[in-house]
Amino acid sequence: MKKSENIANPDCKGSCSKPLGEATKAIHVPYARRDAYDALSMPVYNAVAFEFDNAAAMTEAFSGRSGAPDYSRTGNPTVTNLEDRVRILTGAKDVTAFNSGMAAISNALLALTAHGKNVVTSKHLFGNTYSLLTESLARFGVETRLADLTDAEATSALIDENTACVYFEIITNPQMEVADIQQLANAVHQKGSILMADTTTIPFTQFSSHNMGVDIEVVSSTKYISGGATSLGGLVIDYGTVEGFEQKIRGEQLFNFGAYMTPQVAYLQTIGLETLDARYRVQSSNALELATRLQELSQIKHVNYVGLSDNPYHKLAQHQFGKTAGAMVCIDLDSEKSCFQFIDSLKLIHRATNLFDNRTLAIHPYSTIFVAFSAEEKAKMDVLNTTVRLSVGLEDIDDIYNDIKQALT
Repeated sequence: MKKSENIANPDCKGSCSKPLGEATKAIHVPYARRDAYDALSMPVYNAVAFEFDNAAAMTEAFSGRSGAPDYSRTGNPTVTNLEDRVRILTGAKDVTAFNSGMAAISNALLALTAHGKNVVTSKHLFGNTYSLLTESLARFGVETRLADLTDAEATSALIDENTACVYFEIITNPQMEVADIQQLANAVHQKGSILMADTTTIPFTQFSSHNMGVDIEVVSSTKYISGGATSLGGLVIDYGTVEGFEQKIRGEQLFNFGAYMTPQVAYLQTIGLETLDARYRVQSSNALELATRLQELSQIKHVNYVGLSDNPYHKLAQHQFGKTAGAMVCIDLDSEKSCFQFIDSLKLIHRATNLFDNRTLAIHPYSTIFVAFSAEEKAKMDVLNTTVRLSVGLEDIDDIYNDIKQALT
């Protein structure tokens, strides 16, 4: 767990001797400017453009020197408030909010890559991230090099002077693989390269990826942060260790690709951020209890959850992320037919894609998320047709378990 830093607190009279906790900081980050009506919740600034007192003030805003918003495609007070809260919570130099998790990933990679560059990554990636690298970026001359990221030495061997970055997911979806972040960071930095991590599966309130060596963090804020799948969003978290990255992501990507988060979404996700810690504690506790109970059911051939003590990544996950292990649990049945029958028999749990909704969700990744890949490609990616992915929600744990038990019988 990372230590909280002290922040300006409107409720603190004089100096505060103790740093604020994560849950408190998520609520008490002050506005960049005082609201005209002193609203406790940041209003939704639906305005596209903003007026200035004079030409000099416009120049200061458009050059980024004053911090004032100039145009909502690249800067909006409601979105900036969300970015500021995440920046304080993570200790980052800068945070940029995008309109989806994939937008955050693609813009971060585009800021680093170019024709002739390569990205070292894993075959264990979310389907669209994999195709972004191996198909979309490949058309522009960016090479993808697949490595076993649990082997830092083997990963290092693939890094050369043209490597734009090493990219990985802290818990892969749905394989549930965990790489040693510190070992990976050491190997990457010794080669003079950059480490980028997708940390969506464990909230940044639970651990500090930067303290382990991550340079750039990407998050799908659609997941835990949005507060029950209220909205799509993504975050690029810049820790200031990559020269010129902030200028590329804000001065080029936002202006040229136009994927900035909308103020309506930022408002919803700011509210979600305020309850993130409380919701995550329930979801992760439910996930551990559920995974433990599911091990006792004979119809389930394997339960994959890094929170279980017999999981091969359990000790490493605890070292890196603390006592919680997220809210994604994968189970394997005896056949694809059994998976379909199980999913069709669920009564409480929803048949839907997404992760970390307030509701528990079930999906068959092989035939949905990875449907565009061939059987051979899915085999190489270790995506099995016997796997059902569960996103564990906030319901009573007995109700979740009983629905799974009845669906199996």
